[in-house]
Amino acid sequence: MILINLLPHREEKRRRRRQAFFVGLGAAALAGAAIALGWNAVLGELTAQQNSRNTFLQSEIQRLENQIKDIASLKTEIEALKARQQVVENFQIDRNMPVHLLNELAAQTPEGMYLTTVRQDGQSIAVTAVAQTNERVSEFLRNTARSSTWLEKPELVEIKAAPVSTVRDAKRLYDVSVRLTLRRPQDLEPAAPLPGAAASRAGQPAAAAASRQG
Repeated sequence: MILINLLPHREEKRRRRRQAFFVGLGAAALAGAAIALGWNAVLGELTAQQNSRNTFLQSEIQRLENQIKDIASLKTEIEALKARQQVVENFQIDRNMPVHLLNELAAQTPEGMYLTTVRQDGQSIAVTAVAQTNERVSEFLRNTARSSTWLEKPELVEIKAAPVSTVRDAKRLYDVSVRLTLRRPQDLEPAAPLPGAAASRAGQPAAAAASRQG
């Protein structure tokens, strides 16, 4: 028996193809949505982790900045304490300088010269005196320049004849102004010799002894 299909088979094929197309399109849309949702979840997780790292880094940076501020404050306090310590040390060093000054002036002033005023401004010393002759002034300058331990750099500021009070005065005196520099105790400390210089000095007696023996 022969069966004949009288239905429009071409229309049926087109309908099936449309159904398959829409089903595939829906499946692709669902797959794309699922992929998008999954990628969005991954990005959200990565963003949350990065935000957590940023928060941690910011807290650590803030902690380090606070430590740096504390260190700077400590350095400032240390410098202030060092400055106070230096002031105290300078005061202890300088408190005996007037005694050294007066002793040195008494030792270096020659006979025939009499000090009238002594003014100290730090290490600068201004002295006024009365001298019988110019030679006494020169001797005072030589003494303070060469023989003095605490005084140095004498500078004659002025010398002039003193006014004679009466006609019967036989000697003419001179008013003298001298500027000096007072050494501080730390300026008197000898410098440490270089190792090479010490070795050469130590070798000189041995060389001399060897030459005498030869």
